Amino acid sequence: MWLDKLKFNPLNTLLDCSNPAIEYFTRRDLLEEKVAEVNSLWELPTPRKIIRKQDDGFWIYPGGNPKLRSAEDYNQLETFRQLGELVEKYGFNKNHPSIEKAAEFLFKCQTSEGDFRGIYGKQYAPTYSSAIMELLIKSGYHNDPRIEKGFHWLLSHRQNDGGWAIPFRTLKINYTDSLKLPQPLQSDPSKPFSHLITGMVLRAFAAHPDYHQSPDAHSAGKLLMSRFFQRDKYNDRQDKKYWESVSFPFWFTNIVTSLDSLYFLGFKKEEPQIKLALDWLVQQQNEEGTFNLKLLMIRDKDLIYWVTLAICRIFKRYYNNE
Repeated sequence: MWLDKLKFNPLNTLLDCSNPAIEYFTRRDLLEEKVAEVNSLWELPTPRKIIRKQDDGFWIYPGGNPKLRSAEDYNQLETFRQLGELVEKYGFNKNHPSIEKAAEFLFKCQTSEGDFRGIYGKQYAPTYSSAIMELLIKSGYHNDPRIEKGFHWLLSHRQNDGGWAIPFRTLKINYTDSLKLPQPLQSDPSKPFSHLITGMVLRAFAAHPDYHQSPDAHSAGKLLMSRFFQRDKYNDRQDKKYWESVSFPFWFTNIVTSLDSLYFLGFKKEEPQIKLALDWLVQQQNEEGTFNLKLLMIRDKDLIYWVTLAICRIFKRYYNNE
């Protein structure tokens, strides 16, 4: 049983954390109990508060630097963040009008090429293109032709090694300078992949009912595994410590997001790097049942429990057949 692989049983901690959404998913996903329909969570105070702040499909970014990006581009970033809260923590999908409106706003940020552009100004953003696609897929838009177009764009913008990188980084142009350019820069495909970028891109593939079987994604998954606990090739979140820095909903690549995606891409616990990562997570567990990891973007007092739930889901998937 997957629980036997952990040092401590986290179930009581998750059930007793006084968060009804965490209790719901613990009972549904970990204990496999019969629970109410997921839309029962949609009436909780927190998601209702998020929805009240929605403005014509998007959410307004608080603050921002107009020298870096426009208000609309900041709002794209904030809409991505809030959509993640609703979809990942409360199970929202396209059946809710708020999600439908948010999806249409984000699709308006998609270019004729297929990428979602604006968060990096005029530059290509494989990071946020794929991250937005992941949430839209989970919202029920997996069959939408605009999602198909997004995958075509991702597959046509890889490095020669089969992974992904931010194009302006491969050209050694810094972020601020790239934002001043009127057209997107094309990547130098001979430069190596970034595990930060590749890990984020693969989450879209992992979420899709068909593309998770893509041979190209599987090959990129092998590249991602080869970089576990190593420094990235590029400046963004380069230090190896970022493998241990986690958030929920998932944002940047870390060991938890990677294990989650790699499972859906078809990798098994017998893979040496998968086993290494699972064993490493076990060693980070404390007596409460949670995990001693660096928490990022701490706006939710229950973040540690969301991360613990995500890790438990991972262990259950990898060890489900034992």
